[in-house]
Amino acid sequence: MLSLIICTYNRDKYIYNVLKSIAKNNFPTDQYEIVLVNNNSTDNTESECNRFKSDYPDITFSYFIEYNQGLSYARNCGIKNANGDILVYVDDDATVNEEYLKTYSDFFIENPTIDAAGGPILPVYESKEPEWVSHYTRQLITGRLYLGEKQQEFPKGSFPGGGNAAYRKTVFDKVGLFNVDLGRKGDSLIGAEEKDLFDKMTTLKIRFFYLPKAILYHIIPDSKLTREHFVKLTYSIGKSERIRTQLISKKKYYHRICMEFVKWCATIVLWFKFLFQLQIMKGNKLILFRYNVTKGLLGF
Repeated sequence: MLSLIICTYNRDKYIYNVLKSIAKNNFPTDQYEIVLVNNNSTDNTESECNRFKSDYPDITFSYFIEYNQGLSYARNCGIKNANGDILVYVDDDATVNEEYLKTYSDFFIENPTIDAAGGPILPVYESKEPEWVSHYTRQLITGRLYLGEKQQEFPKGSFPGGGNAAYRKTVFDKVGLFNVDLGRKGDSLIGAEEKDLFDKMTTLKIRFFYLPKAILYHIIPDSKLTREHFVKLTYSIGKSERIRTQLISKKKYYHRICMEFVKWCATIVLWFKFLFQLQIMKGNKLILFRYNVTKGLLGF
């Protein structure tokens, strides 16, 4: 059975639609459940969940409140309360396609030795994509993930996006739960909990596949396109890496600092590329991105 786990914090504007998109899947209702974890929302999330439960009474829907603030706490709450053997995490500000549940179900039935998978994450802007967005900042801002139309193992160094990822429940017996020192807490933008988990899985040679037909459409509001959000997000990426690598070892942290120098070299090359293409806004945004990541990584 599938357990669709949705962890949410103050997303009453979107939460009903993601639940509805799951319910609209052409998939037997006795073969899945929805586990919603409310991480101390102060808006109308609970009433929106009750509205869904009333509108779709045939769907098994469980509602929990996780009082420890943090996405990793909420995700772990979902693991502990899920009844399915396949756990599918779905972002609370998104919708899924009609083949979503069947795609994950069929994959894990047909591939009993594979323990995890993820699908495309495609951005849906509430207004339009800004001119400064490039291939390199689009994934950063929107979480975009697209590896084509062919099912394949994730390439080395890449992994499913946390908002569209599925695991056999036994994975967490092998690698442990999500690290509560990482992940967003309230309005904080600290992350890296997925990277931490997939790094552990890779060390144990646990394989994960890309499923092109399990699509998540990630809604991008204008508030995520401001300079203020960009600066906060990019600094938080660096800070997340500092926390994550220091939790592993000092050697790992120093190695990550060395890699930052390599990333700076690549960023400068890309800046000149955009300069020659007369797309200076895209180049400048990359410099700002790298600058803030470095500050966060070094703790400035």
